[in-house]
Amino acid sequence: MQTVLIVVHLIIVLALIGVVLLQRSEGGLGLGGGGGTQGFMTGRGQANALTRATAILAALFFTTSMILAIMSHRGAGPRSIFEGTGTKAPAGQTGAPPAGNVLDQLRQQQGDAPAAQTPAAQTPAAPAPAAPAAPAAPTAPQSR
Repeated sequence: MQTVLIVVHLIIVLALIGVVLLQRSEGGLGLGGGGGTQGFMTGRGQANALTRATAILAALFFTTSMILAIMSHRGAGPRSIFEGTGTKAPAGQTGAPPAGNVLDQLRQQQGDAPAAQTPAAQTPAAPAPAAPAAPAAPTAPQSR
C-alpha cells in the first residue's frame, strides 16, 4: 500500500513541476511560449486552467504527503529498549523488584540466569539514603 502511494505521490510531483513550468511568469517567458497567442489556449483561458490545475495538484501533493507521514509514523518501533519490556513479575516472586542490576534482570526475563539464588549469594541492598537537602538554585526539569 505504501509503495503504491509513493508512486502516486511521485507522479503528482512530476505533474506539478510540469504545470508550474508551463505557466507564464510576470516578467519573463516560461516554457509555455512567448507573448503571442500561439498554442491551443489563449491568454486568460490558459491562465485559469493552469492555475486550477496547480491548485488541484498542490492539494493532492499535500494530502499524499500527510498520508505518507502518518503511515511511516505508525510503522515505527519503540524509541527505547526499555519501552518494549514489560514489568511483570515472574511466577515465583510477589511484587518486589528483583535484586541486582539491569543486566541480571534482563537475563532472568530471558531465562538465562538461574531462577532461584541463595540469599548468601545475593549482595545486600544498600540502606535507603536520607532525604535530600533542598537545592540551592532552581533546577531545570528533566526529560525522559
